[in-house]
Amino acid sequence: MANHKSSKKRSKQTIKKNHVNTVRSSEVKSMVKKVREAIENKDKAAAVQAFPSAQKLIAKLAKAGVIKLNTAARKISRLSSQINGL
Repeated sequence: MANHKSSKKRSKQTIKKNHVNTVRSSEVKSMVKKVREAIENKDKAAAVQAFPSAQKLIAKLAKAGVIKLNTAARKISRLSSQINGL
């Protein structure tokens, strides 16, 4: 456990940041799931409608450093290619 005042503060900040990042990652998973369900149902209109919000959220997480840039690019690329394949 932290002994110094500054290390206690950093510990609290880390816990808060971890919670925020977990919530955001969960949001991304939900958005990607929504797009994938539309793709599985062969509903291109719904997939095209849901894709921009998922793409925006993935890019935002990558910029914040929650997920790696290449991971974000890979997710976006795979989703878009699946939508174009419909």
